[in-house]
Amino acid sequence: EKKGLYYLEEAAIAGHPRARFFLGSFELKSKRHDRAVKHWIIAAKLGLDGSIRVLKQCYKGGLVSKEEFAAALRAHQAAVDA
Repeated sequence: EKKGLYYLEEAAIAGHPRARFFLGSFELKSKRHDRAVKHWIIAAKLGLDGSIRVLKQCYKGGLVSKEEFAAALRAHQAAVDA
């Protein structure tokens, strides 16, 4: 598991949005909600649709502010349009 996490971190640093998404899921399992949200916001900014869906659920649950969600949504749209 440690080796897999290491490679996920390396891929995320290299800019792979799915790696960011999976790191967010790992952080959520580890009860580190704030870190999970940060990973999902970065993945959304890279254009990953799944992270927008997860952030929407986090917004409904109160883990993400309205401003954070709106900023992530705008950045996601800019990445998709580019």
